[in-house]
Amino acid sequence: MKYFHDKKTQKKIWIFLALIIVPAFVLWGTGSVMRSQQSNRPVGRIAGKTVSLDDYKNALNATQTQMYLQFGDKYDELKKFFNLEAQAWDRLILLIEAKKRKLKADDKEVINFISSVPLFQRKGEFDSKIYNQMVLYSFRTSPRIFEEQIRQSLILGKLYKQITSEVKLNDQEIKEAYIKENEQISLYYLASLYSDSVKDINPTDTELQDYFQKNPAAFKQPLSLNASYFISDSETKSKTAYTRLKRNEPKETVAKDLNLTIKETGFFGLTDPIPGIGWEPEISSAISKMKPGDILPPVPVDKNFYIFILKDIKEPAIPEFPSVKNIVKEAFIKEKSKETAKNKIDEALKKLREAYALNPKSADFETTAKELSLKTGSTGLFKYNSYIEGIGASNNFINALKTVKDDEFTSGIETPAGYYIVKLKSKEGIDEKKFDEQKKDFSEQLLGKKKQETFGKFLEELKKHSQGGPVPTS
Repeated sequence: MKYFHDKKTQKKIWIFLALIIVPAFVLWGTGSVMRSQQSNRPVGRIAGKTVSLDDYKNALNATQTQMYLQFGDKYDELKKFFNLEAQAWDRLILLIEAKKRKLKADDKEVINFISSVPLFQRKGEFDSKIYNQMVLYSFRTSPRIFEEQIRQSLILGKLYKQITSEVKLNDQEIKEAYIKENEQISLYYLASLYSDSVKDINPTDTELQDYFQKNPAAFKQPLSLNASYFISDSETKSKTAYTRLKRNEPKETVAKDLNLTIKETGFFGLTDPIPGIGWEPEISSAISKMKPGDILPPVPVDKNFYIFILKDIKEPAIPEFPSVKNIVKEAFIKEKSKETAKNKIDEALKKLREAYALNPKSADFETTAKELSLKTGSTGLFKYNSYIEGIGASNNFINALKTVKDDEFTSGIETPAGYYIVKLKSKEGIDEKKFDEQKKDFSEQLLGKKKQETFGKFLEELKKHSQGGPVPTS
């Protein structure tokens, strides 16, 4: 696998990926692969048609091949960060749409493509030995399946081109986008921070109880699960253990006979990481649909296999006040500090507007800050989509400044830390000569992004009207 770390090889792989992977595929979330022996049972519906487990697994395999192409020997380590299941389902939806549009890729197209891939060549010529070895041992699939995946990817590429063929850019869009990415500004700010109010908020027990009674839903404890689980690095052992557990053999006996470890998660919520394992939402979801005593078939996570036995479920419930008093206090202080910060920024805005109406130059941030015990200061130059040191993300501030004149100030801008009023300090425009030099490459990248967005919206519409979706595969 050192082959994948070579820079020339990585470049070839990226070229290969750019050609066969539909650009609009997006990775998100976390996933794990649930296995089943019932290969023909339905796992969902698309456009009114049943999708079998075999169909789904083939799509998943194709998605895994793409990920393996991209990450090489890092695939096993990184796969938990990607929702391959969601991508596989998207692939199925897109292939059905492509079929409706009668899009095809013949054998000649598949052969021509594969023979042109640098990964499968020696001295500029296609080498069948290298091809077979790479497919079998690096991509972990058979040539026949790999070739069908290529055919499907070529078809999806045609669908992508068809959907995005009318996407264009004009000079104004290119210029505005370039300015947005490259223009720099600095600003003056007046800040009312939540943290500045916290020390002055000391609620009594009566206030906390009253707050709790008025907001019971905010403290409702969600569904929580407690499960025992077996760990094994052997798929064979885990399947044997599962079979014996299903025969109601004592779990301690099974663990001892097979030299397996049994652990317990303790109670955890559906949106929490599974204690000792990590964030695996598909597993949590599958466990939540079980009854106490039910057993989940072996699930691969990283390099191990897990068998879960549900021990207990705590249904959602509103707890007694004493058990959540500290949580209620935190929520109360957070809300009150936010109210205080908002009131102060509103008062500051009122003073600044009154002063500005009399004389724009008299609307002074420092004077207002002293009167209301607020923070004031200024920033260095920054760009859109950047982080302003000590303040936060730049986008809200830049967008707010677009709505006022250069000598005016904004309304209160809410951030995770508090509220800000800002006004422009300085602006550094783009280098027109540099823009002319970079315009071609920049417009190509911008057009690619616009096409991806267009195709992404197309996919979302398909999903809305697919008349179905995946069902649990436990």
